[in-house]
Amino acid sequence: MYAIVEMAGQQFKVAKDQKVYVHRLQTEEGKKVTFDKVLLLDDGGNVTVGAPVIEGAAVEAKVVKHLKGDKVIVFKKKRRKGYRKKNGHRQYLTEIVVESIVAKGAKKAAPAKAKAEKPAEAPKKEAKPKAKAKVEEAPKAAPKKAAEDLSSKTVAELKEMAKAKGISGISSMKKADLIEALSK
Repeated sequence: MYAIVEMAGQQFKVAKDQKVYVHRLQTEEGKKVTFDKVLLLDDGGNVTVGAPVIEGAAVEAKVVKHLKGDKVIVFKKKRRKGYRKKNGHRQYLTEIVVESIVAKGAKKAAPAKAKAEKPAEAPKKEAKPKAKAKVEEAPKAAPKKAAEDLSSKTVAELKEMAKAKGISGISSMKKADLIEALSK
């Protein structure tokens, strides 16, 4: 039995008791971790492909240790220019051992509780009476906003608006003149 699982942003083909090196996980050494993004599951010829993941399937693993990978040399050079840069990089890794592959019955209890709490809060926000007071103040500030809207438009847009209102002599007007004529 094997599975293709997404762990720490990468996809791995794993089997039971297999040792895998993944990008550093925040889990402590010796603790167990569960990966529920199972993309494919093969159980002795019976292949299940997820769309995108298989619901209820999970891979349980144990964190063995945290370590650094081999050093990768990054060397940049521009010929005949005397430009050379040599850098090195060691990726932080976590060694895990796959303990079991669960086809069905994996639990997702924590995210379900968080979703249940959010809908309960939403109606409280809509029932506030303060929203009506803000709506009453909004029409008073509207004339200032109209002038600000005109200044954010281009000269071509202002000329089209002036044509629609029937203002004459717009070809020789500058932007400030157009705004003044439209605001009257």
